[in-house]
Amino acid sequence: MPGPLHTSSTPNPGSVISSQPDQSGGCSPWNSLISDTPYSIFRDTLIKDGLFVFGQEDLWRVACRPFTLSREEARFFEQLGQHLLGFYQALNRLYLDSLKGIQPKWVHEYFDIGKPDDLLAIGRMNRFKHQLPCVIRPDLIPTNSGMALTELDSVPGGIGLTGSLSQMYAQQGAPVWPQSDGLIQGFAHMLRGVLQGQSPRVAIVVSDEAEAYRPEMQWVATQLQREGWEAYCVHPRDIRFTEEGLLVHHGGQDHPVSVIYRFYELFDLKNIPKGELILYSAKKGRVVVTPPYKPWMEEKLALALFHHPMLEGFWEQALNPETIECLRALIPETWILDPRPLPPSAVIPGLRHGNRAVSDWQWLGEATQKERQYVIKVSGFSEQAWGSRGVSIGHDMSQAQWKETLTHALDMFEVSPSILQSFHKGRLVMIEYYDHVSGAVVSMEGRARLSPYYFVNEGQAELGGVLATICPKDKKIIHGMRDAVLAPCSVSGNQAGT
Repeated sequence: MPGPLHTSSTPNPGSVISSQPDQSGGCSPWNSLISDTPYSIFRDTLIKDGLFVFGQEDLWRVACRPFTLSREEARFFEQLGQHLLGFYQALNRLYLDSLKGIQPKWVHEYFDIGKPDDLLAIGRMNRFKHQLPCVIRPDLIPTNSGMALTELDSVPGGIGLTGSLSQMYAQQGAPVWPQSDGLIQGFAHMLRGVLQGQSPRVAIVVSDEAEAYRPEMQWVATQLQREGWEAYCVHPRDIRFTEEGLLVHHGGQDHPVSVIYRFYELFDLKNIPKGELILYSAKKGRVVVTPPYKPWMEEKLALALFHHPMLEGFWEQALNPETIECLRALIPETWILDPRPLPPSAVIPGLRHGNRAVSDWQWLGEATQKERQYVIKVSGFSEQAWGSRGVSIGHDMSQAQWKETLTHALDMFEVSPSILQSFHKGRLVMIEYYDHVSGAVVSMEGRARLSPYYFVNEGQAELGGVLATICPKDKKIIHGMRDAVLAPCSVSGNQAGT
């Protein structure tokens, strides 16, 4: 969900990208203009855009310049979107085939755990069968041996933040990549594809759970208005229902809308005012809702299923060889923490403890700090499943805490499954940021997370921009914390912004 919060994980050897450990994290001077720009100009721009609150400007740190990608990394990001879209298409097919009995029954059973029957019934309707999330944001950790994809988010925060930062740096002459307005153009193209010729009237509906992201989504709505859209960022209670369609109450008036961009999680539906009216209108075809109400598309356990040996044939049939090669290199080893006992002859595929095969998760409870280089994450459909709330780093806690966390995750399986994922540190990078009090330039050694935003339209995943989040090197979880530096990206050798 909303939230630029994430964890470093281990990549498979042979990643499609080769990191350069000695590469600067964006500190090589490219233009003296931006280095001489007072921090106050950036601060005032962010306050104007609603992304800083006056007097609370230290919510995160402002970089002196965009984070620099190598040309090889830029080519990788340009190609990655289609691979991820292919994975989403195959994942949707896998779920539906499991319901039909074409694929193993346990596949849809994993995805359905903890979900209400009425929500599952809606997602399975023929009307929505082929609908997919149209915004895809992977979180990737650059390591010394390549990239590691640690999560896929289809309701991501950061669109407005990255868009605002991109325009802000470009206005100062920075070479923002792929383009300074890429987030808004990509978002608008995605919406046009969803609307299929209907009037460009969109309501971005932001829940209380996602309240912290309302300012950036309001920024998105304002930019869409400048592009000629009737666009509104509203609370769910501002929805009005009529038999002809949905209206939103904004600026003292009711306005018809053609599409609702859902900026709320499916686990939170019971707390969404007017949620049933949105759903009813979508079922009747009076409004389009994106992302669709498909909870199986929002589970981290999908990454575990990609590595499952019993599904190898499905993935090889559903995905092209290039996509399989890419995903195998990127997706860390991941397992579903399923506590059900195994037959005596069975082991958990690919998992070893003390160089021995594992048949009981509880064996891992006794792992030493060196042996527990793992992350435990809540898979989805939970208030603990977004941000860093449900993330535990094995080697960053005591043995007793680790054992308790593992046991709790197993105990919660029937309500909210968790995954176990390999962990690896991101490679070290250097970044410069402005001290929020003095405006002085400060250097920091840290670890980065790169989050590209892809917008889907007519079967193509278009790259809108990349958000870099750099945290101090002693932080195990990389997210938009107070000490983090956030910046859009540029490409090594580019001389001018667009």
